[in-house]
This record gives sequence, structure tokens and C-alpha cells, in this order.
Amino acid sequence: MTPTKTVDRETWLEARKALLSEEKAFTAQRDALSAKRREMPWVRIEKDYRFQTADGEASLADLFGGRDQLIVYHFMLGPDWKEGCPACSLMADNYARIGVHLARMDIAFVTVSNGPMASINAYKSRMGWDFPWVSSLSSDFNRDFGVTFSKDEIDSGSVHYNYADTAFPMTEAPGLSVFACGDDGAVYHTYSTYARGLDMMLGVYHYIDLTPKGRFGENENGIMYWVERRDQYKD
Repeated sequence: MTPTKTVDRETWLEARKALLSEEKAFTAQRDALSAKRREMPWVRIEKDYRFQTADGEASLADLFGGRDQLIVYHFMLGPDWKEGCPACSLMADNYARIGVHLARMDIAFVTVSNGPMASINAYKSRMGWDFPWVSSLSSDFNRDFGVTFSKDEIDSGSVHYNYADTAFPMTEAPGLSVFACGDDGAVYHTYSTYARGLDMMLGVYHYIDLTPKGRFGENENGIMYWVERRDQYKD
């Protein structure tokens, strides 16, 4: 590797302090943005979504497991897919052990895919994960929350993803949705994010961003060009 610039320690400290000032401003801005996110209005869920789980059929309310808040990760694994998306697998490696900590904050975390439980269970076993993972194949859940598209939509070159009409190459897309249980017992949708909005949930990105190379190559080959399933890296 070639240094961007070589300086003495005192010069480096000055540059680091200047960057620290910007990092602190970014942290304050992020906190303010998080506050606005918490103030978003809620939408009452009217459909009776049904999911297949390891214990049988469940409603959206059942996925809360008695907690007041629910985070759903929309994992790309379609009806006829033999394995899950490599990028979603990277995401799952990041959140595989956080459930116990989220529960402390009254949050349930569930992975949902538009594939059959047999495929979900097989891939889950292969990757060594034990987090809750359910199938939405028998409902409109994934489509209603903007992560499943028809083949005709893909072929037309336009799907509605990340709150805009855009081209997308696959019938399944990644996303994350948040729900809350109201005092009236109803379930409400409070937030969803997609595409680069998922970056902040990927801890590995933030480590990579600290290094000199960073996410090198992303502009030429796509931001996740380097990602493979954990058991498929050659080196």
C-alpha cells in the first residue's frame, strides 16, 4: 500500500483532532435524526398477515413474543431459491447474536423471507444460525412492505423500491421494517428502510470504513461486490 501522505506525529495529531471535530458533529446530527425517526407517525396494520414458523402458523402480533416493539429483517430468499442472498447473509452474521440484548430493550427481532420453511431451515442450519426466522410465503407481507416483486415488474425494468420507481434485477430485495404494539392492542408500522439505509445496521462496514482502503472498488463493481457467503470465501 502507498501512504496517502506521510507526516510527523504532531501534524498527524492536528489532522486527527480536526477530523474528530467533524465526527462529533456527525454524531450530534445522527442523534437528532434518530429523534426525528422516533417521532414518525404510525400506520395501523389492517391485514391479518400469517407466517409459517418452526412452531406452526403465527400472526404478525405473535412475532412480538409479548414485547411492545418488533424489528423485521427482510432476508432475500425466494420461493424457489436454494440458498439465501450473500449480502443478506452478511447482514445476518452481524445480527445473529443481538436478540438477547434487544429483548432487554423490549424489542423482538425476527427474520422474514418469502421462501418456504424447508428452504429457510436448511440454509439456517448450513450457516449455523439460531435466530427466529419465519416464512411469509403464504401472505402479501413482503410485497406490501416493498421487498418482493413480480417477474413482469422485473422484466419491465421498473419496480417500486426504496420509495421510488427504479430498476431492480431480482424478485426479492433487502429491507428492514419496525412495528409497535399500541395501547389499544393493535399492531402499527412505524418505520422501514432499504438499500443504503441498511448500512448503519452492518457493523462490518463500519470497521472496514476505519481502514485506509475502506470499501475499495465499490464505485466500479457495486458496493457489495466482494461479499460471499461465509462458507464460500476461497482465501
